[in-house]
Order: sequence, then C-alpha cells, then structure tokens
Amino acid sequence: MSRPLRKVVLVDDHEIFRAGLRAGLDRTIEVVGEAATVEAAVPLIVATEPDVVLLDVHLPDGGGQTVIGPVHASRPAVKFLALSVSDAAEDVVATIRAGARGYVTKTIAPAELIDAVHRIADGDAVFSPWLAGFVLDAIGGAEPAASAGDPELDQLTPREQEVLLLIARGYTYKEIAGRLVVSTKTVESHVSSVLRKLQLSNRNELTRWAATRRMI
Repeated sequence: MSRPLRKVVLVDDHEIFRAGLRAGLDRTIEVVGEAATVEAAVPLIVATEPDVVLLDVHLPDGGGQTVIGPVHASRPAVKFLALSVSDAAEDVVATIRAGARGYVTKTIAPAELIDAVHRIADGDAVFSPWLAGFVLDAIGGAEPAASAGDPELDQLTPREQEVLLLIARGYTYKEIAGRLVVSTKTVESHVSSVLRKLQLSNRNELTRWAATRRMI
C-alpha cells in the first residue's frame, strides 16, 4: 500500500546535516521549509503547517522544546519528532514533556527515519529503543502503568502487559524476543493475544491505545 505524502519542516542549525537529511528522505516526504534557529522556526512552522517537524534539541538561541509551545498554541495539529545527537535524559524528558511525539538519535538509518515520520504523522509515539524505557519511567511513572483499576489491562497476563509496553515503546519483535529470552514466534503469539483481547487490529493501534493511557 502506498504511503500518503507528508509535509515536513527541518529545524537544525547545521546546514550540511539538513542537506544530508533531505537527500535521505524519499518521495513520500516533502520538505516544505528549513530553519536554523528558534526565532526562524516558529513563524515558518506556523506558516507552512507541516505534518511533522524534525527538530534538533539544541539550537543557537534556545532549546528545541522552546519551539514546540509557541507552535502548538496556534497549530496544535503539528507533530514534532526530535532528531538529536543527544541521548541525555534531561534533553529527552524536557522535549517529550514540551509536547514532542517522539525522540530519535541522529544515528537512525534513513529508512527507519522515513518510517518514523509516517508513524508520527499517523499519531504514534516513536523512540529509539534505548531511550524509550527511561522516558516511560520519567513521565509515565512506574512500570506497569495504570494496571490497577483498568479492566482492559487487567485482562492481560503479566507477560502480555510486558510485551504490550515493549511494543508501544517501539521495539521490534526480534528485539523483544532477545530482551525476554523467548522466540520471535512466542512474541508474535503474545502480540496476537493482546490485540485480540483489546480488540485492536495492529501495532500502530496498540501504540495509540497505550499513549491514551499515558503509558508512553
């Protein structure tokens, strides 16, 4: 199935990086603007109304999170994906709390970034796997979030809740299998059971389900 065209704005103070980023995107993503500072980014994003903003968290005139608030005040539908060299907890947590829907590091492969842009545009949350855990712990509280008093979560076994959280955080089946020391087929079986019990169709819906409960 072909993907819809997504409009993006690139916000990064390194022109060479922005050029490389543009070159790595495919025809399903249209770059409608670029900015190198907070001052330039906010009016540009408001004017162009992109689907997704790829946002560096360190800009010459302020943190990337200072872009998000002013934009969301007038353009709440615009979604932000942080793209940074930093994997420091304070940067990740501050950016997510400001309203970004995801955070990935600049080591991400082009194909993975393209997929992340589409997922963010669709309403999912996307994190580099090694960042997702402490984002959940810092913002969502203790693990397994919201289990008590939630009849839908209560119908899942402890292992199914564990798989649910890892899927929502962006881990692949193979990564989950390695983390839980089980086979990929076992993970697939758990995911199928979770989707059936929660009456969901796919992992994107599962991620959105978890997001509405502040699990990610």
